[in-house]
Amino acid sequence: MLSLDSISLSYGEKVLFDGASARVNARDRVGLVGANGAGKTTLLRIIMGEAEPDGGHVEKAGYATLGYLPQETLVSSTRTVFDEAASAFEDVHDLQRRLAEADARLAAMNPEDPSYGDTLEIIGEIEHRLQDMEAEKMKARVEKVLLGLGFSMDDMARGCGEFSGGWQMRIALARLLLREPSILLLDEPTNHLDLDSLRWLEKYLLSYEGAIVLISHDRAFLDALSTRIFHLSHGRIDTYTGNYSSFEEQAAARYEQLVQALKSQEKKLAQVERFIERFRYKATKARQVQSRIKALEKVERIEIEDDTPAMRGFDFPPPARCAYQVLEMKGLTKRYGDHTVLNKVDLEINRGDRIAVVGVNGAGKSTLSRILAGTEGFEEGSLKLGERVAIAYFAQHQASQLDPEKTVLELAEETASEKTISRVRSILGGFLFTGDEVFKKAKVLSGGEKNRLALARILLQPTNFLILDEPTNHLDMDSKDMLREALLSWDGTMVIVSHDRDFLDPLVSRVIEVQPGKVRTFPGNLGFYLEKVDAERALAAEATAGPAVAHSAQNPKERRRLRAEVMKTLAPLKKKAEALENAIAEKERFIAETEASMMDPAFFKSAAAPELLRKVESARREIDADMTAWETALNKVAEVEAQLAALGE
Repeated sequence: MLSLDSISLSYGEKVLFDGASARVNARDRVGLVGANGAGKTTLLRIIMGEAEPDGGHVEKAGYATLGYLPQETLVSSTRTVFDEAASAFEDVHDLQRRLAEADARLAAMNPEDPSYGDTLEIIGEIEHRLQDMEAEKMKARVEKVLLGLGFSMDDMARGCGEFSGGWQMRIALARLLLREPSILLLDEPTNHLDLDSLRWLEKYLLSYEGAIVLISHDRAFLDALSTRIFHLSHGRIDTYTGNYSSFEEQAAARYEQLVQALKSQEKKLAQVERFIERFRYKATKARQVQSRIKALEKVERIEIEDDTPAMRGFDFPPPARCAYQVLEMKGLTKRYGDHTVLNKVDLEINRGDRIAVVGVNGAGKSTLSRILAGTEGFEEGSLKLGERVAIAYFAQHQASQLDPEKTVLELAEETASEKTISRVRSILGGFLFTGDEVFKKAKVLSGGEKNRLALARILLQPTNFLILDEPTNHLDMDSKDMLREALLSWDGTMVIVSHDRDFLDPLVSRVIEVQPGKVRTFPGNLGFYLEKVDAERALAAEATAGPAVAHSAQNPKERRRLRAEVMKTLAPLKKKAEALENAIAEKERFIAETEASMMDPAFFKSAAAPELLRKVESARREIDADMTAWETALNKVAEVEAQLAALGE
């Protein structure tokens, strides 16, 4: 479908790609990963033809179409949200325009006119093509995608220019999804999504018919979607089967094998070198020495390349003791003009609480965090801090407040206390500012570097109550892991606004859901919260669907139509479940046969043994993934069969 053949590209002395090759097949779900600066975005731009490689080429099947969502994109400021998303159906709009013109011509014609019949044929052909394209469903499809990405029905008629950059990115994403290209290229599509929209997009892409190439720092999103990983490293593209977690395991195993092979090679080479040194000047050994010298020159030396930045973990200073009740909010109301964001909210935060704040964008999560931090006022109610509570607050746009002329080290030191000043270099190192990096001025830092520095400044402040608003934006996987580990070992109180499930889940023990005007509190981590919310929505959908099913049961024609639609989804689900079952059986058979071979002591002396053992381990991992997919498919089959049973015969 799409192949990259020996792609090479350099910028001065920096080599991004050195003969990189890979292939994307139909229905592939590719996670494109690599260290910051490895060239992930550049590779997508090369595929799109927006960047020219120094060597190599991209080949695309003639029938394949490309769709690209860059990190920054533009939408029309003059169109409405609905019209901008619906512009994905340009071919449908063109046919509808031609149909209207043909209808107008026909109305002005005399039926006796020789062209009358030709015009009728043209109208019939256009109507047939529109029917094939299901043009009548276009409006519903546009609304479904926009609603899924967080827009309301009232937003449909609003101009795109009324929305922030993050919401305009959602409009561009909606337009791209509705185009349904053969290959979707997505560069950090979740950056501006809230938890609900992110989960909707995840489900939508799981059933997407085309191939997907995805750049993301959201581990949970990558794990749910990707079935292959392209790892960019040292100018190459190394391919792995499985999701991101599987890639990490395989990459670690591959690295360990390489380390062992290097040790073995070094041992053998040392033996040869000792022989050469010992007998170099003995005439009787001259032939053997020369033979070994030549052999040594031909040896292909094993090199271990590691492009992972040297992460240095760090610990926060122990929090100073404070009152048990950290914060108490009573009847708090916050308004912006006539718009009430929070209405008579009661909230209590106690020492040691680890709280996630979630909710749709615009509901008031950041407003709540600013009120908690004391940087924004409110109209009614009260907010009381406990004794000896020291707040450190990280805002989403904290990085924009950095003095551009100061160095990284200066900016870090100016927020440090006497207790943390000695730890400045250590904490900066943890955020990848090592060596001379600390002397770079803020004005030359990338967006991600500025965000890391702003976060490091907050963590250098003496605190026992951390309030973090989207702290993982622009952080790579390693930085997020390091921050999470530091927070896990810290005993203070924390409130974190985030939609990063992998980051939040092991950290928090309580979830605050912000809805327009109110908040709800759930005990447990994010996974438990999502289960509760999904159960609530399922019950609500059941209550809503009940009368509709009952009504359709009274209408035989409508019931038959609904049954036909539901039946269409059943066969593919059963086929998928059967294919997964067969694949599992085949892999289990391979494992059993290989394990039987292991009973023979000669097995481990065979040159093929290491590769067979690797395949067995790979098969076991694939079986785990297949079992999960098989159970999901069976559950969906059961759901569809339940719908059919509700509709009757």
